[in-house]
Amino acid sequence: MNDTKYQRIWHTVLQIPMGKVASYGQVADLAGLPGRARLVGKALGYAPKELAVPWFRVLRSDRRLAFAAGSITAEEQRLCLLNEGVILKNYRALPQDIWQPDLAELLFKLHY
Repeated sequence: MNDTKYQRIWHTVLQIPMGKVASYGQVADLAGLPGRARLVGKALGYAPKELAVPWFRVLRSDRRLAFAAGSITAEEQRLCLLNEGVILKNYRALPQDIWQPDLAELLFKLHY
């Protein structure tokens, strides 16, 4: 396990605002790990509970839930997103719910 890379990923996911979503690839890019989308998924699985990383805000590149439709984890992800006001259509977030960090977030909140 590469703690430094995982910590960068966790920190990035913690920056996703409530009611917004990001893709695994977008998180990897913003964490300074381009092309490492799979590492994002792995890191989220190892996130310490006490960090309260909002794993449910990370979706596939096509905006679909990260887990198979109908699975317990997909239902948990769906409910968490709905509770934050993310609109889902056929288990897919709408484009307006994608996180687009502004310049201040890129410069001051994210770590590369």
